Amino acid sequence: MLHLRILSPAAMTDDVVANLECDDAVSGLAVLRGASLRPPGDIVLAEVAREAGNDVVDRLRGLKVHQEGSIAIEQVPTWLSRSGFEAEVRTPGSSADAVVWADVTQRSYEETELNWSYLSFMTLATIIASIAIVLDSQILVIGAMVLGPEFGAIAALGVALVRRRFVLLQLAIRTLVFGFVSAIAITFLLALAARGLGWITLDDVVGPRPGTGFIYTPDKWSFIVAVVAAAAGVLTMTSAKSVGMAGVFISVTTVPAAGNIALGAAFGVGSAIWGSTLQLFLNVSGMALAGWLTLAVQQRLWTRVSVRRARHLHIPRRML
Repeated sequence: MLHLRILSPAAMTDDVVANLECDDAVSGLAVLRGASLRPPGDIVLAEVAREAGNDVVDRLRGLKVHQEGSIAIEQVPTWLSRSGFEAEVRTPGSSADAVVWADVTQRSYEETELNWSYLSFMTLATIIASIAIVLDSQILVIGAMVLGPEFGAIAALGVALVRRRFVLLQLAIRTLVFGFVSAIAITFLLALAARGLGWITLDDVVGPRPGTGFIYTPDKWSFIVAVVAAAAGVLTMTSAKSVGMAGVFISVTTVPAAGNIALGAAFGVGSAIWGSTLQLFLNVSGMALAGWLTLAVQQRLWTRVSVRRARHLHIPRRML
């Protein structure tokens, strides 16, 4: 169940209410006349079956409510309502599978913001990954994978392509490139310092590493795992059942590859640099491709559900 809180200019409120009243997926509706100070107008509250969230929001966007006022969308984790249950029964699809595109798109913009927090997590994760490589520690590799914040920006690439948000696409590419380059550069400088202090030797980089050798030896399985993991990650991001995201983080070799690039550069080991670069490219491209395909399939399926639902609703054409 979704809760909508709409700040509506007084002149638009009747159209907003009419749009909501005629939809069987709306189980609760309230209007607080004159309660909004900015913009001057009313507050409209509505309870909507999650499966119909996109249709309702799209109609409100068609009225330009989001330009003159605002639409807040909240997931209701627990609710008790007979009318709400009946609304979900009447609405085609499953609430767990429903994709609320407004929510997914906003989260994508937030995940692609290039800020101090993103760069800090990316750098710290890459440093931990480089230490994991020196110690040949799979536990530290997993820790670096979980800490890395890059998945949100990679998933945003798919969202941008499917939803035709080309500004988001540019932001995601910028965040990924600048994030990885900055993290590798800082880790490279720290590796040089550790080399000068004698903390890291060439044998630590080129010697036998049974636990972490996969980082710089990409193969077909690297790409396959990235594709499967990204598809699972996108489904977790779009579904109401947000589980399994940690499994995605520890399945892809992006941050560890970045750490190995920094170490290879500090010791001039070309095989480590190029092998890890290829590993990084395979994982990012595989995740981006899988994210785009998964979202494209979801959009196609939910478009059909929306069309089928519209045939059973008695909504005036001017409101569609």
